[in-house]
Amino acid sequence: MASRKRGVRTASLAAVACATALAMSFRADAQTGGKLDDPAAPLREAAKTAQRNDLLALYREALENDSQYAAARAQYQATLEREPQARAALLPNVDLTGRANLYRYDATSPDIGNTFNDFGAGLGLSMPVYRPQNWQALEQAKLVVVQGQSVLAQSRQDLALRLATAYFNVLAARDQVTALEVSKEATLQQLAQAKREFEVGTKTIVDTNEAQARYDQIVAQLQVAVGTLLVRRNELTAIVGRVPEVLATLDDSPTLQLPQPNEINNWVKAAEDANFGVQIARASNEIASREIQRAKDGYKPTVDLVAGYNVNRFNGTQISDGRFTANTGNVGLRLNVPLYTGGLTQSRVREAVALEDKSLSDLETARRSAANAARASFTGVNYGLAQVQALESAERSARTQLESTQLGYRVGVRIQLDVLNATTQLVFTQRDLKKARYDFLLSGLGLKAAVGALSEDDLRAVNALLTR
Repeated sequence: MASRKRGVRTASLAAVACATALAMSFRADAQTGGKLDDPAAPLREAAKTAQRNDLLALYREALENDSQYAAARAQYQATLEREPQARAALLPNVDLTGRANLYRYDATSPDIGNTFNDFGAGLGLSMPVYRPQNWQALEQAKLVVVQGQSVLAQSRQDLALRLATAYFNVLAARDQVTALEVSKEATLQQLAQAKREFEVGTKTIVDTNEAQARYDQIVAQLQVAVGTLLVRRNELTAIVGRVPEVLATLDDSPTLQLPQPNEINNWVKAAEDANFGVQIARASNEIASREIQRAKDGYKPTVDLVAGYNVNRFNGTQISDGRFTANTGNVGLRLNVPLYTGGLTQSRVREAVALEDKSLSDLETARRSAANAARASFTGVNYGLAQVQALESAERSARTQLESTQLGYRVGVRIQLDVLNATTQLVFTQRDLKKARYDFLLSGLGLKAAVGALSEDDLRAVNALLTR
């Protein structure tokens, strides 16, 4: 495996070196056809002094900087407050009150009429003794907190998938630029040769026009590819919170392994049980079920313990200027029996029953979606590996063809254009092979996410396949 890995890397480097050397030899020909700006040159210049980044390092940065995940964290912190709020409805409430009044009393008799005031303060207590609705609300709040934990975990998984997808999209876009640059050089050489042969009369203007058209098409495709690369970098920047100039690339011969167990039904069953979307929907169903009982508890009476103590001071009354103090205290039970609520309770029960039916349908939808996601990712992994293996064979054939063409060029039976065409074929095959490997790795991460098991360890395993 090690010798094979070194052989692949050596051949890849040889292809790139060959393309570079030939590109340098074509500068004179490029001048004859008109010098064009290199759209990828700014990216290469920026990469010379930029810091190198890998998948795991960017993921840890994204945990701190990604706005979507930050919003999910804040939402979870808010969700945690639902339980203490619900519990507060079962605990005593104590309040302090005060008052101060000024009175002016006038009567028709001139002997009656005065001004007096009073003031006082009171301490009141109210504690639920029997309120079944509040107990149901507390259990619902606990379920909401559990649901919030699943939402946050799902958001973390989504961040890992979004980051990995954006990361490999950048690598794929860069591979496309590299392949088109090699193809551009080959087409440019073909154009220069067609012009020379037209000048000496061995080719018609049609051949020159065809070569020019192919060259113009490649240049246009390269411009689009560079634009796509910039867009992909911007997508990654939006997640990480900064511009990652240089990314670690996938190794030339990574070890790709099928998921274990390699049985689709096991993954589908795990997704139907443990997928975070299913867990969220299951919690919603339990909350809806308790809401039915909570609505039915609206028929039941409530009992509260009430107590209070008040201190009152009077500086006169309507008929006297005397001052006195009156302190009062009370303790008791307050019973409230709902007899008729205008049909409100019955309506709430019907509403809760309908919402429970909806939650059951949502739960089934979540299970089916999780199962489909698991099937799609499992299929992507298995067929993706088959595609990788087929492209590895195609790469070996393209490398053999390039080596044969290079040998033919050295002995004089092949021309530079033949070498460039073979190099282009190898580079495009390597581009397709890398893309297939990216898709394989992303399908593996998606399979883990489908069963709610995607973690930093999975990203670390993928990161280990990147170059150091």
